Amino acid sequence: MYLKSLTIINFKSFKQQELEFDSKINCFVGNNGQGKTNLLDAIYYLSMCKSAFNPNDNQIVNHDESFFVLQGRYSRRLIDESIYCGFKRTEGKVFRRNGKDYERLADHIGFLPVVMVSPADSALIEESGEERRKYMNSVISQFDKIYLDEIMRYNRALAQRNSFLKSYKGSTFNYDILEAIDEQLVQYGKIIHAKRHEFIGELIPIFQEYYSRVSGGAEVVSLTYRSQLNNNDLHELLRANVDKDRALQYTSVGIHRDDIVLNIDGYPIRREGSQGQQKTYLIALKLAQFDFLSKVSEIKPLLLLDDIFDKLDFQRVEQLIRLVAHDGFGQIFITDTNKNRIDEILSRIHSGYRLFKVESAEVSLLGEKS
Repeated sequence: MYLKSLTIINFKSFKQQELEFDSKINCFVGNNGQGKTNLLDAIYYLSMCKSAFNPNDNQIVNHDESFFVLQGRYSRRLIDESIYCGFKRTEGKVFRRNGKDYERLADHIGFLPVVMVSPADSALIEESGEERRKYMNSVISQFDKIYLDEIMRYNRALAQRNSFLKSYKGSTFNYDILEAIDEQLVQYGKIIHAKRHEFIGELIPIFQEYYSRVSGGAEVVSLTYRSQLNNNDLHELLRANVDKDRALQYTSVGIHRDDIVLNIDGYPIRREGSQGQQKTYLIALKLAQFDFLSKVSEIKPLLLLDDIFDKLDFQRVEQLIRLVAHDGFGQIFITDTNKNRIDEILSRIHSGYRLFKVESAEVSLLGEKS
């Protein structure tokens, strides 16, 4: 699968842009703040129905405009596909595939698998478990429609339970209503837990292999899926904590408390890893995600590499270049502030490419190789 062309109107810093891409390597060079990341985000948006960085669509519209439009032409399993996204401040957004509206945005997720690697990934290491749960949800949802539906149902039931806990106090508390909500949480939670457990179990060896290849085998890394459901029944947990939850006025147990433990040489990467090690860890995790999605969907995802070479030593950059240039990867989009570094990368990659310059949200073609 690859993106043939992209049309952008009023998306973030871009007023209007039409671009044609190479089926393999596409590089965008320019100073910080010129719009390189926004280009990758537009590509990400057409796959995931949302921005990788900003959840508020109103803030994505260019300045004082009232709408934005994204349209991509793809080759997917040798079939041409046209994906349209239009957003109006007063009406919301619509997605169309080959001119036909999707009834639900969720039906589009996974049709065009994508993996983005960016400096924002540092939140996976530095921030709370919510970021790592979002990561699991984002990946699994791209290949498992049931999972995406169960997540949405679980979150609705959880919101209902938390609202109930806040609304009913003292002797008026109705345990029968709570039990009915809990049955829904248990039903959805068990499915989500099983799918997360299976996903992390399959991802671990792939991730460890990629880390070893990028780092040269210098460190030992691991992932561990942490969940209250690993050794407990969710229904029993909810019952045992009902008084605590009434006092807190929110649900303290469940899969919404899950996390992934990220270690290097047996210690938390957040505490023990250098900047280079942390960046290598995140890159390896995303490359493992790419490998995993390729196998389960039988489609090579688009790979978006946003400003990832900073803070990596030359050896790790070279190893990464060799990996992404391999036939196992499909279409790749790379941004960098250093044109000389990109030129060196392209000289090492024996494949077609297009090199673009991005300046003040205007894109121009610098060179290409068929």
